[in-house]
Amino acid sequence: MSSRSGSTREYESSDQSPGRSASPPVPESSETEAEGLIFYHMDLYGSKERFDIFPEEPSGQGDRSLGDTRRESALSSEKFQRSQEVGYDLEKEVTELAKMYGLDEDREKELELLGEHLEMVQSRWPPALTEKAGSQVSVHNASKSSSPVKDQSQSTKQQGLPGEASQDEDQSKARAEDEAESHTWSREGLSSGMLDEWSSQAVSEEEEAADVFCSTCKIPIRAFDKLFGEHKDHEVAQLPSAVESEKEEIHKNMCKLEEQIAQMENFATHLEEIFITVEENFGRQEQNFEVHYNDAVQVLAQKYEEQLEALGEEKRQKLEALYGQLISCGEHLDTCKELTDTTQELCLENDKAEFMKAAVTMVDRLEEFLKREVDLELSTLPDFEERVIDFSEVEQLMNSINTIPAPCAPVINPQAPNAATGTSLRVCWGLFSDDTVECYQLCYKPVSNERRSDEQTEHTLKVKETYCTITNLLPNTQYEFWVSALNASGISPPSERAVYVTAPSPPVIKSKKIRSCENAALVCWESRDINPVDSYMVELSKLTDEENGNSITESIVGIPNCEVLIHLQPTQSYRICVRALNLGGSSERSEPVLIHTTGTYFCLNEDTAHPLLAILDDGFTIACDELENPECDLPVYDNSFTRSIAILGSLIPFPGKHYWEVEVEEDTEYRIGVAFENTPRHGYLGANNSSWCMRHIITPSRHKYEFLHSGMTPDVRITVPPRRIGILLDYENCRLSFFNADIAQHLYAFNSHFQHYVHPCFALETPGILRIHTGIAIPPWTALP
Repeated sequence: MSSRSGSTREYESSDQSPGRSASPPVPESSETEAEGLIFYHMDLYGSKERFDIFPEEPSGQGDRSLGDTRRESALSSEKFQRSQEVGYDLEKEVTELAKMYGLDEDREKELELLGEHLEMVQSRWPPALTEKAGSQVSVHNASKSSSPVKDQSQSTKQQGLPGEASQDEDQSKARAEDEAESHTWSREGLSSGMLDEWSSQAVSEEEEAADVFCSTCKIPIRAFDKLFGEHKDHEVAQLPSAVESEKEEIHKNMCKLEEQIAQMENFATHLEEIFITVEENFGRQEQNFEVHYNDAVQVLAQKYEEQLEALGEEKRQKLEALYGQLISCGEHLDTCKELTDTTQELCLENDKAEFMKAAVTMVDRLEEFLKREVDLELSTLPDFEERVIDFSEVEQLMNSINTIPAPCAPVINPQAPNAATGTSLRVCWGLFSDDTVECYQLCYKPVSNERRSDEQTEHTLKVKETYCTITNLLPNTQYEFWVSALNASGISPPSERAVYVTAPSPPVIKSKKIRSCENAALVCWESRDINPVDSYMVELSKLTDEENGNSITESIVGIPNCEVLIHLQPTQSYRICVRALNLGGSSERSEPVLIHTTGTYFCLNEDTAHPLLAILDDGFTIACDELENPECDLPVYDNSFTRSIAILGSLIPFPGKHYWEVEVEEDTEYRIGVAFENTPRHGYLGANNSSWCMRHIITPSRHKYEFLHSGMTPDVRITVPPRRIGILLDYENCRLSFFNADIAQHLYAFNSHFQHYVHPCFALETPGILRIHTGIAIPPWTALP
């Protein structure tokens, strides 16, 4: 719309421009008209040709004279001449504009587009826009129908004005160019406007379509398609919920992907460590092989030298033996030769006497010499012994090339914080050497002063890593650990021994001994471990929404004993747990207890109860069936009442105001009030200066009420017997008040300075029942002036 109206305004202003021709346009040929719409220049409605194109002019506009028309024609001719004088080239400008906007190439496509979508655009455009488009089409049709008349008028004009033929021809040419430009711009404005509206309408429909999500096809669709389209039987969901669901699914997948990435990164890191380990092991093995090879070569060289030396010694011994035997043989030959020579000389002796003398001696010598054994065997053989070299040591060295030495002793680490639970311990150690280790041997035993064999039994585990988690241990118990490293060559010496301790067992909260008021609570518990713990930690959670379980958690640490006084906020609910701590870490949480700060809570102390007084299952109702012999022979505790059938409640150790109520029966005699911890157990409540109580007695004439302290009572008459008695203890104002809770009536108030915290006290003087109600908010009518 804006494009079309802008074009119209431009042409209206061009009527007044001196540089633009005012001649009426010449219509295009019938072939061009059949292709689309034609819009005429606005100057058409002010020219003299108007009467020929629109012969059926309304009466209001048909009174113009022929002279006026001719004057306008002359004026137009004058404007055209002035434009020619200034050198204005209209045809060139039209051509440039057509090229600038691409109209010369897209004209046929635009006409086809307009013909196909004209009906669709008219159905989607607003009524005003449709009427404008219809008016433009009407103008086009009127222009087409009047084109023959116009041609005839132009022909008549040319025949009637022969002197102006040349000028009319120039004007006709200019009008044709002006009309072409007007037609092109008008068509461009209409088509662009229609396309813009159609595109915006399509975009709006597309935006409208994305309102539901088809879970079957997994695509966003229109709600219309769900009701009447192809997605009618499909399951759909709201688009925002589908987007949130898809985002959540993507988030889960991203978390899984991140976990896989982390696992792969850890695995890659492990592979890098293994790669480095392989390189280090190769270097160590190469060095070990070189050392063992050198040792083997050295042993072989030593063996060679030893064998060569032994062989030389054997040679020397053989030669010496043969040489000695050769010397002896030579000496024997010399003796034989000398005897032979001497015997021959003796035989040549002529003197018989001399011969006989010499012959006897010679015979003796010969006999003696011949008696000698002549050793004709060799003292040694020329062959040498075959020496076998002992290669066992070399073989041992060669075999040890592929082995590694036994590792050094590992170093066990001291216990790390929070490395233990009640039944398990995580022990870590390290090996500060390059020794190759196949596994570790971890030994442990409990540390105990008692010498029982079952507790001193040593346990042994074999692990591959430098850490181990030992389970099935005793809570809060010390264990002694030591570790050794093993490989194919043997086992290392054990490490230094280290003592580890398991975490404690969860404490047990004594729910019956918990006391609380509007701004504090006293929590008591007990440890289940034999060995002492280092400290305790109390975790309290203020319940902000009990249905949804939302809570705000706080912790109180460093508690040395088994009780703690906690300051709380009024009218709140708290969940309280306790943990025990030692060097090994913290225990698991104890079973939680709920504490409400709407009023004062206390329990009955069973250790102080008289043997004839029974506490019912709810823990807040006391009863007595018989009173014939209060001083009975039943077993009693050291802290129990022996004469009065009474019982004390838990100590109320909180400053401020505390309120509770006692439900009584009209025919029951009783005493209720407060007492110090050291009140006499063999006396009556209110009969001493350590207790304050209200007493109910039934006389033949009336119900009598006494308010006793040190055995004294004021003269107070109560006309309405109370069935539910409220007791208000005010430590700050040193006051103990009694009320008839049913009618909000104040009965009596003791004004006394309580030097210590007191206990609620209750007693029965006749068989009956007392029901105690705690945790009640202080009623507003208890305020005294």
